[in-house]
Amino acid sequence: GTGRPRFVRLRRRIALERRVETPTGTGGTTIAWLPVVTVWANVRYLNGSETLRADFPVSVAKASIRIRFRDDIDATCRAVYTAGTVTTYFEILAVLPDMVGREYIDLAVQEGQNNG
Repeated sequence: GTGRPRFVRLRRRIALERRVETPTGTGGTTIAWLPVVTVWANVRYLNGSETLRADFPVSVAKASIRIRFRDDIDATCRAVYTAGTVTTYFEILAVLPDMVGREYIDLAVQEGQNNG
């Protein structure tokens, strides 16, 4: 072998969006998510846990999303996966590029936090 990891099959379509804050002119800001690109990806759930937010349990699932290498994705982005009528939003916690082969990047993500 070449010692390089085998590229996994990318079977899911995900949209990558970037968070943009725009001043309102009255001292506040509005937040919008602008499309960056839609790509093929491999989504792999790592575990699930529950956290407390405002005294209510919130389910949080951590996952890894592998996409082909690109250099325009960072932690200001989110990944959006739609299956049928269900849309899942993933907050990008870290971008882990394959700097040697420049074939893929792994996105360490968390579900359920970045949906607005």
